[in-house]
Order: sequence, then structure tokens, then C-alpha cells
Amino acid sequence: MKRDYSLADIAEFLGAELRGDGSARIAGLNTLEHAGPGELAFLANPKYAGQLSETRAEAVILSADQAAAAPGSCLIMSNPYLGYAKISAWFTTASCQGVGIHPSAVIHANAMVKDDVYIGPNAVVESGAKIESGCSIGANCFIGADSVLGENCQLAANVSIYHDVVLGSRVLVHSGAVIGADGFGFAPNGQGGWQKIHQIGGVRLGDDVEVGACTTIDRGALGDTLIGNMVIIDNHVQIAHNCVIGDNTAMAAFSAIAGSSVLGRNCILGGNACVVGHVQICDNVMLTAKTLATKSISQPGSYSSIVTPLMTTAEWRKNSVRIGQLDSMAKRIKAVESNRPAKPEK
Repeated sequence: MKRDYSLADIAEFLGAELRGDGSARIAGLNTLEHAGPGELAFLANPKYAGQLSETRAEAVILSADQAAAAPGSCLIMSNPYLGYAKISAWFTTASCQGVGIHPSAVIHANAMVKDDVYIGPNAVVESGAKIESGCSIGANCFIGADSVLGENCQLAANVSIYHDVVLGSRVLVHSGAVIGADGFGFAPNGQGGWQKIHQIGGVRLGDDVEVGACTTIDRGALGDTLIGNMVIIDNHVQIAHNCVIGDNTAMAAFSAIAGSSVLGRNCILGGNACVVGHVQICDNVMLTAKTLATKSISQPGSYSSIVTPLMTTAEWRKNSVRIGQLDSMAKRIKAVESNRPAKPEK
């Protein structure tokens, strides 16, 4: 579907100050470097300010301190990146399937499915599942027994929702994600093997959650794994059984949190950041990329850990203690050296 809006309409929607031709038509979004006539660009990172004077964009979303350098029309906002994020909804190319159930879909007679939903080819909805108004379920999806999809949820193709999983409203789950698989629970059987611990809890997702492709969220062993409202989870993320993720937390690709750990509200896990099991991370904590949180964190802030060469665990533990002492050791060495007599010249 062709999308075409006046710059004035976009400015009104964003609450932005318009400078230039409000009647100009905008048919797409692009970067400063690649935008052309009829396209809207944005400048949020000063790193790209040098591209502003050369851009061919019809208009640019930018901050007031950059407006004088704009070669044409512009929309002035205190937060240009947020403006870009909001207007992207007007130009999304995501497909809208409409309403209806494909003939090849298998819907159990005891499932409760509202009339205004879409269920794609080869999807399966088991007994007791409940699909609320406005939901869209892609091809080959599986919705397990007694699971619930709140209003306006969207499942891309090939999503698996196990039994006893509850999704809040407006949850978006991308292809390949699995929600509600067994947590990694096994007990040593005393004979060199393992006894499976059956995972009898569920998973609960809040409202406005986004789950990336090929991400896994395991069901609780006892009680539920809990994901708060407006949590955003990237591709290839692992959330183990009985974890709790607070509202507005973001987890980047390949991050992981082990069983029964708690992430507070407004936390950020960078790519490949990991949290060990049975610890608590307070609100407003950032773990930078590849950080390993091995203990609870009680103070907000940004945390990082050093990746060391491979060594035995015993050696690693000793050296980890020394790493924490490096600053005080450096100060002591500096103090000693400052009091040392000058070395005589030869």
C-alpha cells in the first residue's frame, strides 16, 4: 500500500516545530546519506552531523541546535530519535493479514477464539486456549492448551507457545521464538545420571512486550516465569525458569539470565551479557556487552566485567579478587615510586 503524507501532518502528529514547506509530500523514511526527494530523514547522533549539509532528503527531523545547518525543510524536536521512532509506524512494511482462519488451521473445539482474529495456514490452537480480539497468528504457529493471547497480539510465522502461557495485550513475538518450554531442571540420581524435574509452572508476559526471533523463555519449575510490561527482548535471548524481568527492561541479542534470577525495572543487558542463577539485580542497572554478573547488584548504575584468557576456575577466582584490587595496588605503587630517590645517572 502506497503511503503519502504531508509534512505538516507529520509535524502535527509529532508535536514538532515545522520550518519549511508543510505541503511537501513524504512517502518514506531513509538515512541522511541515502534519503532523496519525498523521503524524511533524521539526525539524532552528532556523529552524522557532517551528512546534514549534503542530504537530499525532503525534510529532516533534528534538534534546534542543528536546524540552522539544514539545507531544506526540517522538523525540530528535543528528541529527534523518538520522533523517528514514532513516525516509523506510519511507514511500516509489516504485512496486515486482515481477519479470518485459514482452512488448514487446526482449532480445537474447546478453544475460545474471538471473531476478529487472523489465524494462518497450518497453525494449531489446542483445547482451552483463548485468543482475544485483534490477534494475528502466523503460519505454522502452535498455541498450547489453556494458553491465553491478550488483545491485539501478533505472532509471526513458526512461533511456539506451550501450554499454560499467558501473553498480555499487544505482545509481538517474532519467528522461531519458543515460550513455555521446559526449564533446565535435573537432579543427580546418585548413579552418575540425571532425574528430570518436571516443570509444572507457566510463563506470564505483560502488556506491550516484544520477543525477538529464536528467543526462548522457559516455563517455571514451581510458579511462573514472569516478564513485565514493555519489556523488549532481542533475538537469540535465553530466559531460564522462574526468572522475573521488571517493567521496561531491555535485553540485547545473545544475553541470558539463569534460573530464578531477578532483573529489576528499567534495566539494560548489552549483547551477550549474562546473569548467573539465583541473584537479584536492582532497578536501573546496565550490564555492558559481554558482562557476566556473578552476584547480586543493589546499586543502580552501569557495570562491566573483564574477559580473561581461559584458565582453571580456581585460578580465575583468585585472579578475579586481584582484579578488584588493581586500583588500590596502583595507588600504592605510585606512592612508593613518588618517595623513591632519583636513580643516579651513569
